[in-house]
Amino acid sequence: MFSHSIDFLCGRCILADFKADTKESALHLLAEHAAQIHPKIDKEEIFTLLKEREGLGSTGIGDGLAIPHGRLPGLDRMLVIVARSKDGVPFDAVDNKDVHIIFLLIAPGDAAAVYLKVLARVSRLLKKPGVFEAILKAEDAQEIATIIEEADARQ
Repeated sequence: MFSHSIDFLCGRCILADFKADTKESALHLLAEHAAQIHPKIDKEEIFTLLKEREGLGSTGIGDGLAIPHGRLPGLDRMLVIVARSKDGVPFDAVDNKDVHIIFLLIAPGDAAAVYLKVLARVSRLLKKPGVFEAILKAEDAQEIATIIEEADARQ
């Protein structure tokens, strides 16, 4: 994904069967998964970062999408996790609908320019016709990765 900028979507970074009952539990599960992928970061630190960002306004952007994000000092590379919830997660989205696809973006503290570019790029990618639906219908994490890579290559 985003092969001509940064290769940061790892094989373990796609959760094809994500389940959470609340926004807080979703953020906690995402933080926990991020800490498993990148052991140098603390899950509570990520959770606190995400909660503080949500306090500024929901990252549930509507149409079933959420892009929780933040910058974490000490992180050495961009970390992206894609979570798909077929059942949906109540996320206080701007349109009050459940979220089905969550892109978690955590960037190094000093990577403001790259971070903003990736955030914009993910938003554009998810708004492309058919991408959201294809991710929801995908059989597994590998198929989700392929959909994202192909859609990104067309940007």
